[in-house]
Amino acid sequence: MSIGAVLDRLRGEFSDITISKIRFLESEGLITPQRSPSGYRRFTVADCERLRFVLTAQRDRYLPLKVIREQLDAIDRGERVDGDGSTRLLSSVKSWVAPATDFSELGAGRLSRETLIERTGVDAEFVTELRRNGLLSAGPGGFFDEDAVRLVEAASALAAYGLETRHLRAFKVSADREAGLVGQIAKPIAMGRGAGARDRAEEMIREVAALSVTLHTQLVKAAVRDVLD
Repeated sequence: MSIGAVLDRLRGEFSDITISKIRFLESEGLITPQRSPSGYRRFTVADCERLRFVLTAQRDRYLPLKVIREQLDAIDRGERVDGDGSTRLLSSVKSWVAPATDFSELGAGRLSRETLIERTGVDAEFVTELRRNGLLSAGPGGFFDEDAVRLVEAASALAAYGLETRHLRAFKVSADREAGLVGQIAKPIAMGRGAGARDRAEEMIREVAALSVTLHTQLVKAAVRDVLD
């Protein structure tokens, strides 16, 4: 298949796939299509399935390319990555790094406010308070995603310990500052010239975000120990 045929084959499943994205993944060594005598890329069905594996790992598990490459290498060696066919972090990844699987794709899911309340078991006023304090926001059309479910559940669990929604604004301020730092690192790369600049920036964001979560967790744990002492 030509690169255009691969694009048409995968676009229905991955709406954001582009020729630039495929070329970037090739430059990173994740796929290795053959070349025709005239230099055009030629993909086999196996190449297409390998590309689907990479895109699925990025979209559904938010894995960095380093981890995906290790999983593909394991598959190439005939090893099983996961018994149920889903991706996971390999044992070679350092245990102290927060798994990138903590990050779901932004916008995944389309839940109404009523469905969000039903899924989380909170009352409507609690959702209103979260939105009033800037902790929860709806996407296009007023719908929420799966990340919103996890956020509301966490906020509800903290409320059981006596933390009101207004107390949780400190977490939002901290998250915004961390996101701002990540953006400062990635923005120059995304604005750079050359094919794959945006893809390289997105990959860096995945890895830096995962590391920032790990750092934040360790800092909170150390601070809590100080409080107890």
